[in-house]
Amino acid sequence: MRTRNVDKVALVKKKAMEMAVAEGLERFSVNKLAKACGISVATLYIYYKDKDDLITQIAMEEGRRMSAIVLKDFDPELSFSEGLRMQWQNRAKHMIENPVAMLFFEQLRSSSYHEKVIATLMADFKEVMGKFVKNAVKKGEIKEMPVEVYWSVAFAPLYSLIRFHSEGKSMGGKAFAISEQVLWQTFELVLKAFKP
Repeated sequence: MRTRNVDKVALVKKKAMEMAVAEGLERFSVNKLAKACGISVATLYIYYKDKDDLITQIAMEEGRRMSAIVLKDFDPELSFSEGLRMQWQNRAKHMIENPVAMLFFEQLRSSSYHEKVIATLMADFKEVMGKFVKNAVKKGEIKEMPVEVYWSVAFAPLYSLIRFHSEGKSMGGKAFAISEQVLWQTFELVLKAFKP
């Protein structure tokens, strides 16, 4: 009996993210989700209080999973180039292997759930990444800068490549699939941009 319940929860999570990505959070409903999962609405209410609780819990669980993957084997004491390379590797792997989760978080970013979910998830992540950047500044590997500048230079190029990859095309509609060569060529340009 326990296994079936775990399987139901996993199915609900999977279908909820797929529906949120396909239809948007504003058109997402518990009734549609129950039907898509082949379960009763009452069954959903065993696991979740309401739609907001369902979305929040799924986002929190997926966010914790994503943070664990992104921080896997990461040490804030690494050199800047080694640490950033590991971040790129972990993030790219996660986003390529979990495209629905990536798009689900894009939906959350522009919703009322964003603040609640991000604030809870970011504490540990912020601490580790903040220490990494401070160490890089202290070692003279990069200059001190606002976090927004750091993030834009460090990760926006990676996210653009992943978006092109997930859409299967780049600018102008040209077919595109990310390759190791393109990934690391872009990474090298990012490293150059940080050189003091």
